[in-house]
Amino acid sequence: MVNVLITTWRDTGHPESGGSERYVERIAVGLAASGHRVTMFCARPAGGPRDEVIDGVRYVRRGGRLTVYLWAVIAVLRLRPDLVVDVQNGMPFLTTLVARCPVVVLVHHLHKLQWRSWFGPVLGRVGWWLESWVAPRVYRNCRYVTVSEHTRTELALLGIDPERVAVVPNGLDPVPHVTSGRDSRPLLVVVSRLVPHKRIEHAVETVARLHRRWPDLRLEIIGRGPSAEPLAAYAAAHGVADRVTIHGWVDEQEKHEILARSWVHLCPSVKEGWGIVVMEAGAHGVPTVAYHAAGGVGESVLNGKTGLLADDLDEFVTAVEGLLKCGLMRTALGEASREYVAGFEWEHSVRSFDRVVRAVLAGQPVGNASRHTPAAT
Repeated sequence: MVNVLITTWRDTGHPESGGSERYVERIAVGLAASGHRVTMFCARPAGGPRDEVIDGVRYVRRGGRLTVYLWAVIAVLRLRPDLVVDVQNGMPFLTTLVARCPVVVLVHHLHKLQWRSWFGPVLGRVGWWLESWVAPRVYRNCRYVTVSEHTRTELALLGIDPERVAVVPNGLDPVPHVTSGRDSRPLLVVVSRLVPHKRIEHAVETVARLHRRWPDLRLEIIGRGPSAEPLAAYAAAHGVADRVTIHGWVDEQEKHEILARSWVHLCPSVKEGWGIVVMEAGAHGVPTVAYHAAGGVGESVLNGKTGLLADDLDEFVTAVEGLLKCGLMRTALGEASREYVAGFEWEHSVRSFDRVVRAVLAGQPVGNASRHTPAAT
């Protein structure tokens, strides 16, 4: 039995959690089911439990947005794991400075643009320096895991040898049975944390540009975050408040009911490691429109096959209208997306991650051995 400690900023119980937290949790549960002793160390939201065990994983929660990093170092020293999985979600935990065991670094994507959007040009440069210069040197002897070939390439640009990086893509949870059918009126959907770098205003802008030609066009936004009120104000300022519904948080069943009703899923994010919701929309036969430059989303969306990728906002709007106009193309892309995402299974992802863990402990290479293509393409 291997004692694995996962250090991560948040778990899925945190109000600011998103797709990367879902990935980490599914891997943690899978590793525990494989026989490992798994502890997840993360920040504790206000009122949240400090310690609990869920699905075989021990959760230890200490600290807040910044102090969690100090607490994580203490946890490494106290728990003495056999292996640390250091989740670098922009800010590195730097656990290799104190760990007396191998450290695997999990990176979903790089955060150059996000640093600036959250902290401005000055502090943003400091954050990017930590991620792009300090972290590669601190982790220079560590193996990496990421979720896309795109991020693997980006890490190489920071001087991290691709042979040290294993690609273990996301899986897809079973889609619940839904009672909703495709809406008779054109419906766009966004599922996302409502934060600046997700650029949900581009989805609202799309409705503002198209609603005169599409008088029944509506947009439903699922998610919560600090951008909720600014988005509502943005919709009002652009004269489409009555066409944009911001649901906030909804449960899994309601999320899938809305996806099943939708015509097109929009993912205007600056950067995504992969985009689990792209697969969830695809499972309902709903194609996605996103941006070429958004990183791993260029692998979860196969341009012209399972969705469309744009280079700028004008192209984004044009792509959306093209899918609204052409039901045959929308259906063809949606069905191709349904087939494509069916090949991504969490069981496969967990097995691949487990191979990384065992290879690192045995001192073996992990690079290409953990890469895989989905069963259905």
